[in-house]
Amino acid sequence: MIYPSIDKLLNVVSSKYELVHIAAKRSRQIKETNFLQMPSQKYKSTKNIGKALEEVAEGLIIVKHQESGN
Repeated sequence: MIYPSIDKLLNVVSSKYELVHIAAKRSRQIKETNFLQMPSQKYKSTKNIGKALEEVAEGLIIVKHQESGN
């Protein structure tokens, strides 16, 4: 995978593990609902996982961190 670069993605998300979790979850949402946050011709990737990563890179997916209740 060349686009989006991992460096750009890690500026948005704090870790690779979190990125994998977010991209997988969003990819399943795209598969189930066929809802895209950008016009379909704007995506470079044809696969849902690539589209999810592009949405992360564009800042269309907001990551909320939960505070631990300790």
